[in-house]
Amino acid sequence: MLSRQEISQLVDGLSRGSLSDSQAAAFAMAVFFRGMTESECVALTTAMRDSGTVLSWPRSDFPGPVVDKHSTGGIGDNVSLMLAPMLAATGAYVPMISGRALGHTGGTLDKLESIPGYATAPDLARFRQTVKSAGCAIIGQTDELAPADRRLYAIRDITATVESIPLITASILSKKLAAGLDSLVLDVKLGSGAFMKTIAEARELAGALVGVGKGAGLNISALITDMDEPLAPTAGNALEVMNAVSYLKGDRQSRLNEIVLALGEELLFLSHVAPSSQNARKMLDAAIATGKAAEHFARMVAILGGPHDFIDQPEAYLPVAPILRPVAAREQGTVASIDTRLLGLSVIVLGGGRSTPDQPIDHAVGLSDLAPRGAELSRGEPLAMLHARDPSSAETAEQMVLAAYRLGAATEAGPVIRERIG
Repeated sequence: MLSRQEISQLVDGLSRGSLSDSQAAAFAMAVFFRGMTESECVALTTAMRDSGTVLSWPRSDFPGPVVDKHSTGGIGDNVSLMLAPMLAATGAYVPMISGRALGHTGGTLDKLESIPGYATAPDLARFRQTVKSAGCAIIGQTDELAPADRRLYAIRDITATVESIPLITASILSKKLAAGLDSLVLDVKLGSGAFMKTIAEARELAGALVGVGKGAGLNISALITDMDEPLAPTAGNALEVMNAVSYLKGDRQSRLNEIVLALGEELLFLSHVAPSSQNARKMLDAAIATGKAAEHFARMVAILGGPHDFIDQPEAYLPVAPILRPVAAREQGTVASIDTRLLGLSVIVLGGGRSTPDQPIDHAVGLSDLAPRGAELSRGEPLAMLHARDPSSAETAEQMVLAAYRLGAATEAGPVIRERIG
């Protein structure tokens, strides 16, 4: 068993560069094969947190709780874009450190970069000012926050140790802890569009995250949620931003709305803003009904360099793909199941995701009007609308969408919220 001091020395070597890549790779491989105890993982997480700047939010300037959420990634998962301003409208502060597309899943930063001028990498002073003025700011990991994690992640990527539960846990939580949070809720996805395919895998990851988070002094809980179909009816960067704006203006699709409210309720209860789930839901509903959530989103976009009237006319600013065409069902039937991962891969084929870390993103392309499980379709009715840059990618993506949908006898979908851990 490694001592806290040994782990601290290892992390110090990672951040200072005195630990070689081969030594770091050996450590990652050892953890991958042998695992870590919870106390070792707490020590690794807090050491990586302390490898850079740890933000503080003095109550004199930030009188509400400092909160955040993290999703393990899915298709059509644009929850952060709505939840952050909704929480800000209730009096919480949300300094959200988000990521880019990973594998078949979309990335919050790529979505926000659909907005002209939006700065996903501001300096810390601008980040603080945005959180103070707008109540929320969604940005990427800066050079100052958890630099040891950034180097270890690169090592994990080339040593095929990305899927190690202790290393996933330390990577996620070190960045969240460096953001100076009071409370964090985790959305651990389960199903065909998630990294965790079974309930046992999802429970293992959720349990590790909650246990280590508590060990590091954080108010934390996790929800295991369904990703056997896209969360929003869209998949693609600008399309998901447009969908989020529609939600903030009151168009709240039931499946997406259920997860947004569940995560928001959990955070407001954890941080003592609301005494009960029912009270928390009323606060979140009011944030939409009064237009305050939309105002906070608009303020965040403007302060971080986007258009000042973006919320009023997003269609004037978001890029549009030149090809728009339906993917027609080839038979009559009910949508029995969806290979959600395949839909995510079709967005990559269109150019809206990455197969390599340095691959550029086409923010305009993607899928919209995705038919949900249980939808009854006639032959020729659309399963989805394709937004493509060129005929070749459109043709390939169309075949993938057709393969992703299985029509048959109606089946009852499971609950959107599977379990709560914490």
